[in-house]
Amino acid sequence: MKALILAAGEGQRMGPLTENRPKPLLPVAGIPFLEHTVLALKEAGIGSVMVLTGYLGLSIKEHFGNGSRFGMDISYVVQPKQLGTANAVNAVRDLIDGPFLCVNGDVLLTGPLVKGLLDLHRKDGSCIMTLAQVEDASRFGSVKVEGGRVKCIIEKSGRVGPGLVNSGIYILKPSIFGHIDNTPLSTRGEYELTTSLELLMGHEEVLAYIPEVSWLDIGSPWDLLRAHEIYMASLKEDIRGKVEDGVHIHGKIVLKDGAVIRSGSYLEGNVIIDEGAVIGPNSFIRGSTYIGKGCKVGAFCEVKNSIVMDGTHIPHHNYVGDSIIGERCNLGSGTKVANLRLDEGPVPVTIKGKKVSSGRRKLGVIMGDDVKTGINATIDAGCMVHSGARIGPGARAKGTVLRDSRVL
Repeated sequence: MKALILAAGEGQRMGPLTENRPKPLLPVAGIPFLEHTVLALKEAGIGSVMVLTGYLGLSIKEHFGNGSRFGMDISYVVQPKQLGTANAVNAVRDLIDGPFLCVNGDVLLTGPLVKGLLDLHRKDGSCIMTLAQVEDASRFGSVKVEGGRVKCIIEKSGRVGPGLVNSGIYILKPSIFGHIDNTPLSTRGEYELTTSLELLMGHEEVLAYIPEVSWLDIGSPWDLLRAHEIYMASLKEDIRGKVEDGVHIHGKIVLKDGAVIRSGSYLEGNVIIDEGAVIGPNSFIRGSTYIGKGCKVGAFCEVKNSIVMDGTHIPHHNYVGDSIIGERCNLGSGTKVANLRLDEGPVPVTIKGKKVSSGRRKLGVIMGDDVKTGINATIDAGCMVHSGARIGPGARAKGTVLRDSRVL
């Protein structure tokens, strides 16, 4: 069976993180998130994958190539204009001659989940929608199920509460394309695959598959942190770089070729230190942290539960917690990132001009590429700092710092 990964969207809610890269290439536990999806498909026995690309799609193609280094066959279809999920699926109709697995490129996927989905299809042969039980269905809308069949899909109602939601993972048959042809524009101005599926349900059954595994939709930066925490929990230790005398390591770490942990440093796993990165001397790296290629975390710095992308320097006397830092950033000495409110309530974040709750008690900064801070700068919890910004010596950044702007 072929698989289709929908990875064309811009990911506007990801803020500064997608200014220079598509959302599927954001790093999670040391590799692009989309790579976790590809590897899960391979684990389940799927060898042929089509990736639908759009925004900055060439970089996705450059990373995965033809799939040979993954032992898979990977091809690409371009969606020039993002007109909704039904429009996205329709882009491959001439390449499909039988049932196919369709997965949104921004959902957490595992091999066992895919295997269970394939087993169910082999038994019944129907189209299948994978569902997830969540505590708050208001963000996603909900799905009504009777006798193992999907009966209806309820749009977002705004009512907070538990429910079954569409997890964005399907097995579809070529019959879906005729219903896509009859799918009207939604109120959002898009052609929605859920509407096409409702039309399909008027003619054939759609099975509900509710696996007992973790599910996560990465719609916001803090979702990326959560996915990172999930994948880091199963880290397998691999030390190839240099660990100097006087380093203390507790828990599992991955230390890649050319990376160095200098004397006096203390690491609490699980931690990944990528190629050529230098840690210490006298640094403190705490669990669920990824330090990218060529990064520097210098003397008397603490980094915890964070993603630090390639080429970024956190050189001395810095604190970074529960944060995502883009590429080639440099934090001046004494820069501190707050990650906890005084009232210990959920940290709010401003996205697309609207303040929303992250739902996280601890959340630091979401920082784009090529940002620099001066000495003793401070950054408030939940701050979004866009690419190229400068935060001056002793300055305080809060809310949203726009691209190439100055906080002095």
